Amino acid sequence: MRVSVSWLREYVDLPADLPTGDLEQALVDLGIEVESAVDLAETVTGQLVVGEVREIEELTGFKKPIRFCRVDVGAANGTGEPQEIVCGARNFAPGDRVVVILPGGVLPGGFAIGARKTYGHNSAGMICSAKELGLGDDHSGIIVLGPDVTAKPGDDARPVVGLDDVVLDLEITPDRGYALSLRGLARELSHAFDVPLRDPALTPAPGGTETPAYPVEVRDTVGCDRFTARLVRGVDPTAPTPSWMQQRLVTAGIRSISLPVDITNYVMVELGQPMHAFDADRIAGPLVVRRAEAGEKLTTLDGVNRVLTADDMVICDDTGPISLAAVMGGETSEVVAGTTTVLFEAAHWDPAMVGRTARRHKLFSEAAKRWERGVDPAVALVALERAVRLLTEHGGGTPSAEILDIDHVRPRTPISLPTDLPTRRVGVEYPPARVVALLERVGCTVAQGADRLSEDPGAVGVASGVGTVLSVTPPTWRPDLTDPADLVEEVVRLDGYDRVPSVLPTAPPGRGLTPRQRRRRAVAGSLAERGYVEVLAHPFVSPELADQLGLPADDPRRPAVRLANPLSEEEPLLRTTLLGPLLGILKRNLGRGHRDLALYEIGAVFHPRVGAGSPPAMGVDRRPTDEEFAAADAVVPAQPVHVAVVLSGDLDPAGWWGPGRPAGWADAIEAARDVLAAAGIPDERVEVRAAEYAPWHPGRCAELRVDGSVVGHAGELHPVVVAALELPRRTSAMELNLDTLPPTPVTPAPTVSGFPPALIDVALVVDDSVPAEQVRRALEAGAGELLEDVRLFDVYSGAQLGAGRRSLAYKLTFRAPDRTLTVEEAVAARDAAVAVAAERLGATLRGA
Repeated sequence: MRVSVSWLREYVDLPADLPTGDLEQALVDLGIEVESAVDLAETVTGQLVVGEVREIEELTGFKKPIRFCRVDVGAANGTGEPQEIVCGARNFAPGDRVVVILPGGVLPGGFAIGARKTYGHNSAGMICSAKELGLGDDHSGIIVLGPDVTAKPGDDARPVVGLDDVVLDLEITPDRGYALSLRGLARELSHAFDVPLRDPALTPAPGGTETPAYPVEVRDTVGCDRFTARLVRGVDPTAPTPSWMQQRLVTAGIRSISLPVDITNYVMVELGQPMHAFDADRIAGPLVVRRAEAGEKLTTLDGVNRVLTADDMVICDDTGPISLAAVMGGETSEVVAGTTTVLFEAAHWDPAMVGRTARRHKLFSEAAKRWERGVDPAVALVALERAVRLLTEHGGGTPSAEILDIDHVRPRTPISLPTDLPTRRVGVEYPPARVVALLERVGCTVAQGADRLSEDPGAVGVASGVGTVLSVTPPTWRPDLTDPADLVEEVVRLDGYDRVPSVLPTAPPGRGLTPRQRRRRAVAGSLAERGYVEVLAHPFVSPELADQLGLPADDPRRPAVRLANPLSEEEPLLRTTLLGPLLGILKRNLGRGHRDLALYEIGAVFHPRVGAGSPPAMGVDRRPTDEEFAAADAVVPAQPVHVAVVLSGDLDPAGWWGPGRPAGWADAIEAARDVLAAAGIPDERVEVRAAEYAPWHPGRCAELRVDGSVVGHAGELHPVVVAALELPRRTSAMELNLDTLPPTPVTPAPTVSGFPPALIDVALVVDDSVPAEQVRRALEAGAGELLEDVRLFDVYSGAQLGAGRRSLAYKLTFRAPDRTLTVEEAVAARDAAVAVAAERLGATLRGA
């Protein structure tokens, strides 16, 4: 929300010499985030003056309309002669007064203005639009000053257009809907500076009359619990919006449209009450406020034909819906250029209904933004009176004596608040009198309740062990105050967050990281050391992802948790595998020119609990019981932590030293081995087997087992998946479930031998269906304790070995801890290893 400080000063007596920084800090201390506080006087330098257009010459022969203007700027240019300026805007005529910046001036954004020849004419300066001056987003035409402006040509234009003001850009949290108005912000600042507040909502306003201003029927008093309306007849349709009102609306980021519409927007910003102006002569018959019928259609003011649902609220006449209630009006009843009879409507709508409607239609109007955060139901008649007075003052007309007020608003329910609760919750002394005073400043009505025994006799500020319960009725403009905890927050906020000490709890000694945390850090560190780059993907996926990954119909990864309020309707599901979002990041980087990529992510996946039902309703007045916790946990999706990597392009880069080495399925499997090693799983407990598992290529997919249980898969992605996701050929990936890994065993310190090793190479011929991993295990089993390391360094297949046969060459390293091995000992160990491989796998020595 953007608001000018000069407008705020009409309702609260801020100190005259208040620095902008102090005002900003006061709002922050109250819990209102300040995006920016801009002194507009500093945004435009140089001469910014009022000018009067004397002559306009239309230039032809160019791609767009161009006008050569002579503008009277008084003595500001030093000569008194009209200033020659070339301008492309068409919304002004001779005699209009405009805003001119002369050569030497600088507009917001560092745009310097000079004198130059353009379109065949000399142009010295610029006639300015609101956007060029940083006053709004309207760039459709330049600023034309209204007849109520008394400034003469050559006068400083800054006070005229509001560039002598300070503009605050505020981010209002969803629970503070009252702060989306001048009234609410002024109230907050009156608390901060302890100065008087002039509440505009206290202006006397006549109540409803027995005869309504217009026949209206409200059929849903839950969706609309108050509806007020009043007619103004004989309005001058040509009456312009006064310049001061336009200026304030532009500062607030609202475009000026017409006098009746601008008045509704002005009252909305001032009081926080959204309103709507109907052309009463374009309404057919009485109005009906009801839920829409599914399939009904309405063309809203933005020109979009919208299909309604049964959850939408609409205002109808005899022709059907004419307004999407609380969100946007319809074209058939809008105020037009010839409107002379205006029907003002100020109602109170259900916030939840408005929020759902705005999101369903993707129509986040200024009115809807306020309704879904909560609007004061007691201010409707005041807003109606304010709008009628502004319209009759500036547009003429006669207000009707009849006023419609259909009121079904329920009174606020009092909240019981122990006076010692703020002290007990926050740990700061808040005397009961202080608690009452602060709540009354918020606008609450506080009554003394019954005494009660304190829940915590040892709490700070409770001397007698007896406390008093207050009966607190929140004001109508604070729908967010519903529980004792909300009242405690208000006490702390107004008393000052700076009074609450920042005390860190003492960390218990001798704990540190949990085993799960240590494992996760070890895995992340291991992958990073090997050149993988960590990414953090959004956990949201589209329903089409399962088909793109080629998951079978019965795959447990297909069922997914659907979000009730997704960030994007295209990705409403939570991921069941890391690969989908991770491959999306890979594709995005490839599209930006990165070709050699090795990415990894460690994160949770989400598996729904089928038939779990709904969680129990739990309030905030007490701690949930263990049974309630257990019932809630039973509904929460299972969230195991996975680790995944994806590889594309060259793993080893090419250069002057030679060609690069492309990443492949073996690298993905090696990454899985590295993860298991970093997780503390001994190599002898890890087994790699060929497998068929989507989305991997059946002939290049491996499953990884620990103690016989599958913990993940690795290999090259299936060509169909690669094509569906538009990825390069041979893209490889790995994914492991870290939560299924057994605890890290205690690893004894290795014995370091100072004696030299014995190195022996052995080449074994086996069937090509025999995995190299099984051959390695057989060699380890046969070699005995002297074997220190075994490494595969060559794979060969050819005609001389026979069809279906291949040769696997291993380098065996033997070493004894207490002596230098003899040749006989090393050869004997080698022979024993070969014998076990021959017995288990039918292996034969190559060349034997």
